[in-house]
Amino acid sequence: MKTISNLAFIGLFHILVLSFATVRAQNNQNQVKSAITIDYPSNTTVWKIPELVELRWNTKNMDTTQSIRFFLARNEMVVQELGRFKNNGYANGIKLAKNINSGDAYQVVGIELFPNNKYHIAKFATPFFSIVNKESDDRKRKQELTNIVTQPRKRRKRKNIKEKKNIQLSETKVASKMENNLRQEFDGRKISYIKELEFNTEEITVKIWDHGIQDGDIVSIYLNGSPVVSKHYLTYQMREFDIKLDPEKPNDLFLYAHNLGDAPPNTVSAEITNGKKSNKIVLNSDLKSCEAVLISVKK
Repeated sequence: MKTISNLAFIGLFHILVLSFATVRAQNNQNQVKSAITIDYPSNTTVWKIPELVELRWNTKNMDTTQSIRFFLARNEMVVQELGRFKNNGYANGIKLAKNINSGDAYQVVGIELFPNNKYHIAKFATPFFSIVNKESDDRKRKQELTNIVTQPRKRRKRKNIKEKKNIQLSETKVASKMENNLRQEFDGRKISYIKELEFNTEEITVKIWDHGIQDGDIVSIYLNGSPVVSKHYLTYQMREFDIKLDPEKPNDLFLYAHNLGDAPPNTVSAEITNGKKSNKIVLNSDLKSCEAVLISVKK
């Protein structure tokens, strides 16, 4: 009986030790998760340009030596970077851009920089608040009045029919030549093609995330010169979007950098798939060049 009691005691002791270890592990896991809460601006805030604005926030499990990057956003697009501040809970004297329009759908987004746990990044988006820019509103009204009052004069010019035909033929040849050539630059930036891909479907899915260290990269993705993702803040979390290819020509998909982050150039990991075939690539971009892939539809 004594032996059985001892065995039961030992078994109970091991269960208690395992229970305490599990609780401690869970507590440790919770402790390493950082969090940000932005207290100001709130949903009742109205920022008035050109007045300087301030930010107030609280954090959890973040040291005061760490930094947080703040952005002003509207409709999920970055309007202005407000700055990078040490985690002291307060920042003031922030100047807003003069070209920001009045509106009610603005948010401030805060993102932890260089987190201790790269698999968990603290971020927070405020409720929608308002911005009033009287100067911008006045410019807009003046422009509208100018458009109404000013009517361009139409001048009739007689042109020889043969000359018109020659011009049209010339324009057609130039357009045809441009379509056959690959895009060499965009917005003054050189485009370099690093890979050619081919799919047997027009609909494909693209997933992007930050390659390497998360360092504040803001990028856009363009397909055939049109944005499919605009001013996206790269993190380790994947952003997924669907695109439709033009089956009649090679489609250029390129990365456009809006800043250089803390470790230039901007680098994006991307996975391009149609559900059956998948390709993983890395695209780089700086303020002078863009890397691209050429995607064709197999007929």
